[in-house]
Amino acid sequence: MNETIKISIITPSYNQGEFIEQTIQSVLSQTYKNIEYIIVDGGSTDNTLEIIDKYRDRIDIIISEKDKGQSDAINKGFKLATGTLVGWINSDDLLYPDCVEQMVKLYTEYPDGSIYYPILLDYIDRKGKLLHKSTRTIPNRNHLLNRNYSVTQQGSFYNTHLVKQIGYLDESIYYCMDLDLWLRLLNENGKIYGYKPHALAAFRIWEDTKTAQAGSRFLQNTKQVLDRQGAMTFSKAKLHLFYIAFRIWGGKIKRRVMKK
Repeated sequence: MNETIKISIITPSYNQGEFIEQTIQSVLSQTYKNIEYIIVDGGSTDNTLEIIDKYRDRIDIIISEKDKGQSDAINKGFKLATGTLVGWINSDDLLYPDCVEQMVKLYTEYPDGSIYYPILLDYIDRKGKLLHKSTRTIPNRNHLLNRNYSVTQQGSFYNTHLVKQIGYLDESIYYCMDLDLWLRLLNENGKIYGYKPHALAAFRIWEDTKTAQAGSRFLQNTKQVLDRQGAMTFSKAKLHLFYIAFRIWGGKIKRRVMKK
């Protein structure tokens, strides 16, 4: 395969010594080799930096300094990225070996896209065991805004020029900065293309993940993004948020009653 197209991959990290070596290896073992790899660490105090040092000669850029959070860390990588496409993989998630190769093929076939993403995604547990598979088809911006706000961040890549043009991630958004990025990239008729044959990445679910700890704060953050981007008041996406919020609220009430 012609490897003239450079792909930039960013890994934001903070105290992820338990998982980051697996993440690094998943990037370095890609079948497609023209990859610019950038790790942005927030000044970890565990063994993260020791692990990163083992691969220093194969990582293009390593930053380790205090940051203002995940979005800030990713933006540091975005600003340094020189690839045609750029994406990020969190330090507890995995890319499968042919992920970049398949995304480059997709880009080569459809070079006018803003977003390239895998339709299938694996969910794994703390030990890497497969929990379940997800199928997520995202045809356009309206689908995200008014039908289903769920995005597939793991294994997705974006037109680097457009990411820079729209001003990178919004650092004021803590939980769903990826949704906001997708909605802004797909504005003005931006195009999105999905890869369907098989999963290209894995999303790790464990008790200390940002998403697992978020609860109602994630829902509030998502609603703010949807409102800001123009979602309809009674859209299916927003009604789903209300439904989940009601279930969380009901669960809290039930636990309080049981404690009495």
